[in-house]
Amino acid sequence: MRTFSILWCGQMISTIGSYMTAFTLTIWVWELTGQATALALVGFFTQVPRVLISPLAGVIVDRYNRKLLMMVGDGVAAFSSLAMLLLFLTGHLQVWHLYLAGLLEGTFGQIQELAATASITMVVPKQHYTRAMGMISTLHYGSNIIAPALASVLYSIIGLSGILSIDLITFAVAVSTLLFVDIPQPHTADSQNQPQSQKFSWKEIIFGFQYIFDRPSLLALMIAAAMFQFAHDLGAALYAPMILARSGNNTQLLGSVAAAAGIGGVIGAILVSTWGVPKQKIHGLLLGMIGAGLSKIVFGLNRIPLILIVAQFCSSLNFPLMGSCRDAIWLSKINHNLQGRVFAARSTIMLITSAIAPLIAGFLADQVLEPAMMPGESLANIFGSILGTGRGAGIALLYVLTSVCLLLIGLGGYTFKNLREVENNLLETGQ
Repeated sequence: MRTFSILWCGQMISTIGSYMTAFTLTIWVWELTGQATALALVGFFTQVPRVLISPLAGVIVDRYNRKLLMMVGDGVAAFSSLAMLLLFLTGHLQVWHLYLAGLLEGTFGQIQELAATASITMVVPKQHYTRAMGMISTLHYGSNIIAPALASVLYSIIGLSGILSIDLITFAVAVSTLLFVDIPQPHTADSQNQPQSQKFSWKEIIFGFQYIFDRPSLLALMIAAAMFQFAHDLGAALYAPMILARSGNNTQLLGSVAAAAGIGGVIGAILVSTWGVPKQKIHGLLLGMIGAGLSKIVFGLNRIPLILIVAQFCSSLNFPLMGSCRDAIWLSKINHNLQGRVFAARSTIMLITSAIAPLIAGFLADQVLEPAMMPGESLANIFGSILGTGRGAGIALLYVLTSVCLLLIGLGGYTFKNLREVENNLLETGQ
């Protein structure tokens, strides 16, 4: 675990910087436009290149030096932050520049993410996969604790330029840690699985999709995860606009809720790392979906700050369990020589849902539900007594509906045998 722990420390520092920037840019865009669509488009333009590059990225990750690919990803992200800093300092930064930055970071970020995920089995013993995934969850949620709190305080002191400068420093730390560790490359004697030609073929690019579609249990696992991701990302696109709209642009409340999410995630990751997960990991995945759905329903129905904070904490408590169980299944069932391509296929499906969700969320919120939840309008007469009316009520309605979907997906997973028995099926067939 030594190599993994060193990488984890570097990425923790870098992620804090990235999350500070993302949090600050969210506030900056909302103050500039006041529209959920503008924020949703930032996510959309980040996801689109991930979708397009992912199948090819899987081949790249299985062929080339994964450590170098991770360093390139960090370097491109640093260049993007530097460009935004210079544009802001010269008074030229506009919202569409964030879309371009998203396109660039999404392309290289997907390659970096696949390289990092596929490297886990090369540096972590199999019995520690769940522990490693728990540590990754801690990285994500720990950054959610620190970054919003720091950004909300520092934004009023050093502004966007100061936050971007901090982000650049954290990227340097991440690249430095990569320089001092060894990440082994996979080796195989199977010429069919290890491409020899320098040219990329369609057979290699679609290999991961064929692998998943030929295995009904893996396919069921991917479909359930994609449905959950789609409903989750619909709500995630509305999360910040909903809080800001219903609290009078209270950035401190937004920061507090984000910090609560981080605390819940860290505690959930610690529990996973300490106590482990259910022997049948599919139960951890489905029960986590159910718990997250219930918590988010409570979150969307309330405007009381304390309840928002507690509900967000409870929601995030479930995600390390879900993520650790899901990823441990994939890591343990896929040969490390194939992981780049198979994980790329999985990512492509997941990213398509993530790219579409923000656009749908932004359109429904701004053009349909927000007007319909104004005083005296059609939906206000139905849901107004529950969610209130006026600015932010339509966003809250959509958020609650997506949360109900999360709950139903978790419950519905138990009704499908291929999903419910995914681990037994894969073990029995040698998949």
